[in-house]
Amino acid sequence: MIEPLVSICCITYNQESLIADAIESFLMQRTTFPFEILIGEDCSTDGTEKVVREYERLYPEMIRLFVNEQNVGGRSNLKNLIKNAKGRYIALCEGDDYWLNPDKLQKQVNVL
Repeated sequence: MIEPLVSICCITYNQESLIADAIESFLMQRTTFPFEILIGEDCSTDGTEKVVREYERLYPEMIRLFVNEQNVGGRSNLKNLIKNAKGRYIALCEGDDYWLNPDKLQKQVNVL
């Protein structure tokens, strides 16, 4: 597999009703470069992990799920994702947010 230029890092906790929108906004990105999606699931008590696992099953070449064994909080969750990122650049988006522009990553990389 070609190494990604950008690693999208997304932390999530109890965002079952929102996480699919975030992931879909990542998947719709139009780029001339490869990117990966890392999702840090922090012991949600709702169905967040189930939703993310289904996306991981559908897009195993793009999505990597990191499930914490105990709740570590946002800062540690994000640090773990960044540590595991393979991309030269990191793009952040939390699980309760999403991107509207399908060219967002391409535009940012063009500037960099």
